Formats: sequence, structure tokens, C-alpha cells
Amino acid sequence: MKFYKYQGTGNDFVMVDDRLGIFPKTDIAQIAFLCDRRFGIGADGLILLQTHSSGHFYMQYFNSDGRESSMCGNGGRCFAKFIFDLGLARTEILFEAIDGWHQAKYSDAEDLGSDIALQMIPVHTVKQIEQNCFELNTGSPHYVCMEEKPIHDLAITDAAHAIRYNATYKTEGINVNFLNLLGLKSLDIRTYERGVEDETLSCGTGATASAMALAIYNGLPAGKHLIQVKVKGGDLKVQFHFTPQVPSFEDVWLIGPAKQVFAGEIFV
Repeated sequence: MKFYKYQGTGNDFVMVDDRLGIFPKTDIAQIAFLCDRRFGIGADGLILLQTHSSGHFYMQYFNSDGRESSMCGNGGRCFAKFIFDLGLARTEILFEAIDGWHQAKYSDAEDLGSDIALQMIPVHTVKQIEQNCFELNTGSPHYVCMEEKPIHDLAITDAAHAIRYNATYKTEGINVNFLNLLGLKSLDIRTYERGVEDETLSCGTGATASAMALAIYNGLPAGKHLIQVKVKGGDLKVQFHFTPQVPSFEDVWLIGPAKQVFAGEIFV
């Protein structure tokens, strides 16, 4: 089987061109094998490029446990770069994922080696759990907590398990983000992802959710904002139009690098 390996700020994916529709996508064990870092290729998830009845594309995403999952922001940016690299589009695409339609483009059309900007879903519902903790869905469900102590000293697996496996979330699961505020519009983040069941170097929907939580927590005014997000695997940016009274977020974009690492063939 031919495959491609992509990464976006350290969040890595096995990418498969499945436009012929022959990949065994119901074979959970095989997908988990492909994502296994010792016995397979190794990745946080697997993404299928599929055709769409509209003439555009469909992105089907699976976590490394082999099960189909909710939207992956970094995966969406890598998916767009995969399409560009295949020559199926040049600078801009439209595709559908499990949470709806997404536009993706080079953030600088004059520099086709630059970052990929992915339009995320709008968010109109944010649940404030505590003064410093929020729950919201940015295509995937996220729990976001502001920390005063340095997050890089945090035993993240233990801290995340106390939330991800509590009575509220243990059935469906939730991604857990811990962050330090670095400024009015900048933050440092660590993310534990359900399905991977471990910390990842980056999570696009988590970065988006955390940027939104920052806007509420810091009391940003209504209008357009660009938030700088530092993840373990690099740097991302989240842009949105914020309405604090609701609160709600429109015209949301996740911006960051997406790169092909290698391509190969695996015997399955």
C-alpha cells in the first residue's frame, strides 16, 4: 500500500490517497497497526483522501487507536498540503470533513512553501466550568484550563486522566489542554488527546479552543484578533472575530506549517 507521511508542528499523520475507495476503513486493527510507531509506520492518526459528489474532496480521519474520530485541525492543514502536493489544486481548496465544510489555502499565495490556513467551524457555545476552565467544541470537544504554575512541570497524563476519565467525560472522552498565558494575545499549551490517549506535540482544534478561552479569560474586546499559540512542536496562529457578549467566534482560521516528511510502501 502506498502511503505518505505528513506533520504539522509535530502532529503527524499517515496520508492515503483513497479516491478509488478501496482502503479497508472499517478494519480498526489495520489502521491501528499503520499508526503504531514500533510495528507500523507511526502516526497520531490516519487520513483518507476521498472524492466527494460535489466534485470537491472528503477528509476521513482516524485516531491512532483505529477508530474514526472528530475533526483534526492540524490534520486538515496537512490534508490540504497533500492535495496541493498531488497537483489536484494550486493554492486553495474546499473539502468536507466530519464536522462540515472547510476552506484551506496557503496563507501567502505568493509563497507556496509558507503556512497553510484552515478555516475552522464557528463556535457559539462555550461552557465555563470554573473561573479558569472552559469546555467548548471546535470540531472536537476540548477542556481548557489556565494554569498559574509552569505547564512544562506538569505531570500531564495524571492531570488529564482526572478529567478525561471522570464521570462526565469517560464515555465519549474529551481532549484536555493546559496552558500558560504569555501575554494578552499569546499562550503556551500542552494537549492530551483522546483516541491517542497520550500527549501530542500539537493539536490544532486544541490550539483553537485554547485561543478562544484566552479571549474570554483576558476580556478581549469585540472584533478581529490574532492569537499566537506555542505548542511543543512549534508555533501556530489562530484568527477569529470575537463577540464577547455571547460569547461567540466567527471566521475562525488555524494557521501553521504542514509538511510532507516522506512517502513509501508498506506491506499489509
